[in-house]
Amino acid sequence: MNALVVDDSRAMRKILRSILLDLGYQIIEAEHGLDAIEKLKENDPFEIALVDWNMPEMNGLEFVQHVRENSDHDNMKLVMVTTETEPDRMVKALMAGVDEFVMKPFTPEILIDKLRLIGVSVNAGNQCEEL
Repeated sequence: MNALVVDDSRAMRKILRSILLDLGYQIIEAEHGLDAIEKLKENDPFEIALVDWNMPEMNGLEFVQHVRENSDHDNMKLVMVTTETEPDRMVKALMAGVDEFVMKPFTPEILIDKLRLIGVSVNAGNQCEEL
């Protein structure tokens, strides 16, 4: 199972990578939306993408819009992992095709619960520590 982690923060990518590795995923990282689009072209299909909103080059919303315009990625779940909590921005992201939100800061359990909510495979025996 492949997962794409898209965030301009190396520290956040490392945190998300660690959680997803514990869940049995193969992880590909991208620093921004344009980088992530290249990763989509170069790799096998992804089950999930965890995407930050605020990034250089191409932000998370633009990335989500691009992904949802391409039917090759119809089965990929998109989770916005962000500090953006304004209702109008959340509505905009949902209308663009985001499946769920995880608000920073978060615990591994919150992320895992959100993944379960949208039907993503998770390792039920996972031991998580608070971030």
